[in-house]
Amino acid sequence: MALIECNYFSEVLRLSTSMTVILPQQTKGQIGMENIRLMGKHPTLYLLHGMSDDHTIWIRRTSIERYVAPLGIAVVMPQVHRSSYADMVYGNNYWTFLSEELPELAQSFFPLSKAREDNFVAGLSMGGYGALKWALRRPDRFVAVASLSGGVNRNRFRDDPLRSTDYRLAFGDQSIRGTENDLFTLLRQCDESGVPKPKIYHCCGTEDSNYEDNLLFREACEQNGFETTFKEGPGGHTWDYWDRQIQDVLAWLPIRNG
Repeated sequence: MALIECNYFSEVLRLSTSMTVILPQQTKGQIGMENIRLMGKHPTLYLLHGMSDDHTIWIRRTSIERYVAPLGIAVVMPQVHRSSYADMVYGNNYWTFLSEELPELAQSFFPLSKAREDNFVAGLSMGGYGALKWALRRPDRFVAVASLSGGVNRNRFRDDPLRSTDYRLAFGDQSIRGTENDLFTLLRQCDESGVPKPKIYHCCGTEDSNYEDNLLFREACEQNGFETTFKEGPGGHTWDYWDRQIQDVLAWLPIRNG
């Protein structure tokens, strides 16, 4: 695998930013690693970070590079700070950056496939929310989406003392219920696009503060006709849990073999 720290300028954000990228590399003599490269342009997983993290965190806290080596897929990990993957009321337009500019830039820099069948998005916590929002608002772009311990009910954070400032910076003082930033609304609206619905994988530990919200999200997915895999079990909002679960996500992805 090739691991790339990519520094570039974002026209949308009007600043220099970074992404970490893993690219497949066919190798024969690398000790302890099975590396493959599929034919053509690379299938791609956009992997999103949580609120307190950055674009390097998946590399630093998990073995994601080793996990994807035998799969032949690229991984793109962008930097969005504490934005809630939104066009912020008080801040930058991180939703537009993520959903429009980032894929175009990444595909211009690297040989990444543009085909819907070759594109996936996943994330943890705030990144789980961002991944689901991206796939539900742009089902034409992703065949599958995964959320690990996702903060799926963002509206609940409006009155949470620890999260209310971040909520207001991203969304203002009003509730996001019923808007394009509300995942439950997006589940109901996804049929209107005329595009097949993305497959959804989401998991949450039973000791996680987001657990009850994920149970409600599972129910909403079922009510709206999504093909959904939900996994629950012992675990908190911790990296040992996410390191285990991202391996299950990678095994679940519908990666084409040619």
